[in-house]
Amino acid sequence: MPCDDYKLLIMSLLDGEIGPDERVRLEDHIRECPACARELEEFRKLKGVTDQMKFVEPEDEVWERYWANVYNRLERGVAWILTSIGTILVLIYAAFRFVDQFVRDPQVSLLLKVAVVALLIGVVVLFVSVARERIFIWRKDKYRGVIR
Repeated sequence: MPCDDYKLLIMSLLDGEIGPDERVRLEDHIRECPACARELEEFRKLKGVTDQMKFVEPEDEVWERYWANVYNRLERGVAWILTSIGTILVLIYAAFRFVDQFVRDPQVSLLLKVAVVALLIGVVVLFVSVARERIFIWRKDKYRGVIR
């Protein structure tokens, strides 16, 4: 078995995912191959160092400064606007195509056609109404600058 195959076993050993048979084969190889023995020792040292590392969560002040940055706020705002506009346009196009095909289908009754068109118009009016209300409330919200 070439040394490259044993290198995979070394990683399995360090991760605790090696079977007993493979462990015996690896230990036999390490006794005979100084290069693999040296590599195992280096990886053990590296694993020891990385096991001691801890993720440091940035303090609230760091996040506040980051989000207070105009560019970051503008970037996020523009992204939401573009995503919203794109979604709305795709939904309008899909609804138009659906209604067009649905209305032209001679097998669908007139009552069902009117009901579906009324439903779609109602959903659009409701969406516009809720969006206008949210924008109005957001503009008048005296607590919008408060971090919750």
